[in-house]
Amino acid sequence: MRLTCSQKDLANALNITNKAVGLSNTLPVLNNVLVRAESKKLFFTTTNLEIAINYWIDADIKNEGEITIPSKLLTNYVGYLKDTEVKLSVEEGDSVLLETNDSKTKIKGIPSSEFPSIPTVEKEGGFLVTVKDLSSAIAHVAFASAVNTTRPILSGIYILVEKNELIMVATDSYRLAEKKLKVNDVSGEISCIVPNKTITELGMILGLVKEDSNVEVIVSKNQIYFGVDKIKITSRLIDGQFPNYQQVIPKTSKTKTILNSSELSLALKRINLFAKENNNKVLIKINPSELIITTDTTQYGVGEVEIKTKSEGGSNEIALNSQFMLDVLANIGPNDVVLELGEKTSPAIIRISGKEDYVHIIMPLKI
Repeated sequence: MRLTCSQKDLANALNITNKAVGLSNTLPVLNNVLVRAESKKLFFTTTNLEIAINYWIDADIKNEGEITIPSKLLTNYVGYLKDTEVKLSVEEGDSVLLETNDSKTKIKGIPSSEFPSIPTVEKEGGFLVTVKDLSSAIAHVAFASAVNTTRPILSGIYILVEKNELIMVATDSYRLAEKKLKVNDVSGEISCIVPNKTITELGMILGLVKEDSNVEVIVSKNQIYFGVDKIKITSRLIDGQFPNYQQVIPKTSKTKTILNSSELSLALKRINLFAKENNNKVLIKINPSELIITTDTTQYGVGEVEIKTKSEGGSNEIALNSQFMLDVLANIGPNDVVLELGEKTSPAIIRISGKEDYVHIIMPLKI
């Protein structure tokens, strides 16, 4: 294999595909990126056996071929090169030679024959969605899924398509986020659970793509595929039945108030300096003209913040996890939010003012 490409294109390809690389001692080739030169393109593939990312760049191919190279080492090395042409060739002994006009280095590779094959997703259902809409939906829900849990289902994002509407849901059993958005070219029945890591990495990658581009989504029984621009992402699905989450979303509320998300977030950050010493517990009281946030007395003291507001339905109060509230406010952007409270044992509801496509609930704590 012998070729020439630009440092900028090479660095971009490695930064994207590097997101699927894990550290494996039992299977060293998983630490590598598969580089394949074919026709006038240079293809890059990485996988950790749960998610695989494929990307390509234009290159001047002198001799076709393929090799795997330590991904993180190659990514770091190329990042330190000047923006110039890079010559890449494979020598005997599976060493990769990288040359520029002022540098030359060799990196030991592993034969491509040891790299695992990436499964093809046989289409059973699919749809198209814009990068802008999907990125927004990911930001609105992904943070609410469980990180470490004995229930793997809760570590994923539930995806359901009904007619031309995509519903994305995440929960860790203490909070839940649901986002609805319109999609196009829907085919087949789509109901699956995608690992949070896949969705999170997808969200980061979509930030590098034009907002008006379309993402092609293909779903099979055990796999899901996302394709946009030069990027192809394949991931396994989580097997199991997602909880009947709709039954925990309150249908009615007693008290409702509209708040500026930035003002509410700043107030919670101040209170959280004390609340974090008490498992982030804060007491929220809603009166007709104000919202008051307080903490229990901790070893560092006690805090109280008052926000002027107008509420409907009379006075109410609830104890919540302040960090959960900060998480949702940080991810829905600078919007006014609607806070709805029911009974003290009912979840708090947070919506985006003027929109019906998003709902977030947080389970209450004991007062």
